[in-house]
Amino acid sequence: MSHKIAILGAGESGVGAAILAQKKGMETFLSDSGKIKEKYAQVLSNTGIAYEEGKHSADRILGADEIVKSPGIPETAPLIKQAVAKGIPVISEIEFAARYTSAKKICITGSNGKTTTTLLTYHILKNAGLNVGLAGNVGKSFAQQVAENDFDWYVLEISSFQLDNMYDFKAEIAILTNITPDHLDRYNHDFSLYTDSKFRIIRNQTGNDAFICNLDDEVTAAELTRRKISARQYPFSYAYIPGVSTAFVNENKLTITINNDPFTMTLEELALQGRHNIYNSMAASIAARLTDIRKESIKQSLSDFQNVEHRLEHVARIHGIEFINDSKATNVNSTWFALESIDKPAIWIAGGVDKGNDYSKLFDLVKEKVKALICLGVDNTPIIEAFADKVGAIYETRSAEQAVMQAYTIAKTGDVVLLSPACASFDLFENYEDRGEQFKKAVRGL
Repeated sequence: MSHKIAILGAGESGVGAAILAQKKGMETFLSDSGKIKEKYAQVLSNTGIAYEEGKHSADRILGADEIVKSPGIPETAPLIKQAVAKGIPVISEIEFAARYTSAKKICITGSNGKTTTTLLTYHILKNAGLNVGLAGNVGKSFAQQVAENDFDWYVLEISSFQLDNMYDFKAEIAILTNITPDHLDRYNHDFSLYTDSKFRIIRNQTGNDAFICNLDDEVTAAELTRRKISARQYPFSYAYIPGVSTAFVNENKLTITINNDPFTMTLEELALQGRHNIYNSMAASIAARLTDIRKESIKQSLSDFQNVEHRLEHVARIHGIEFINDSKATNVNSTWFALESIDKPAIWIAGGVDKGNDYSKLFDLVKEKVKALICLGVDNTPIIEAFADKVGAIYETRSAEQAVMQAYTIAKTGDVVLLSPACASFDLFENYEDRGEQFKKAVRGL
């Protein structure tokens, strides 16, 4: 009898899982309660994969031997609860795909910096000539690449939602960038559950594997004292911690030491500027050194990397006003880094779907740097209440165009207009990319 697999969600990960399942000869059925995007529907039709949209046929799904669930579907969804009650394993696409590859995996998770660190690590490995794939939360789905390519290495960005349904999966090199409150709406507003989720990145690791982490992140540092970690640890920190720091900064130089063999480069030479990016460069460099890439090659890649779109992206300078697109800042901590990196008076555009945000972390920076706050969301009440007495002027807008227009009206030469929402985008936009694109379009229309 063939293995029956049901896949829930027809996004990048779901369609990739379906392609791999079909290739492995499984009886494959894909179900999406919403409308499937044209490009994905076409792939499913062309490959002859059975699918449905606009509903979930529970009988058919619960008749499967195993269910691969999109990271966007919470554990509390009725269908998932029914599957678990019936004893049907529910796994993530990452877990599923890993069964069918012997490639080594560098896996990156964290509340902030994971996309930049993932892309930077991939850039270093690719430039060094390794046969490497980029997958997970960025690029093509891991499952589709396993189905269609034969890479020796994968660099995977993995979210907490993907980690939640990971059981036998193992990262040969795991990177944890940091842990700050995010997505708490999915974790019963319990920060410890979210922290546990992030630490699944080291699940199944042995003494032959590596764990790279940020000692300056208080949550991570505290967890390290509490947890049994089997992998070799490669911690990094901004200031040198004797006998501990694998990477650190001293006298404007970044130093990375693996097996008592250090290499250094000046901070000016790094393509990515700002403290948060120094951490990203440290994590990626340590991972690259662990794959035996030459120091010169790593230095070259660290200096010529092009950063990710929608992350502190310079859009334009109009009449001396700088516009920055940081739409990817979907949580408070990301916005903290954005505000921290700005040294001019700021007009801050923020708002969207509030995931139970605690804005108090931003108060000091906002008082110091922000002259006006422009809300861009359907329900701006939480953000207005939080900053009512912290900023001189607050405006409400309902579109990127309105927000940009309002900012432009009140901005003066030498100001910076920063879109850094600290919230998800699903109220007014399709996703953070769509929000960033609309912002850029509005700026270019000025």
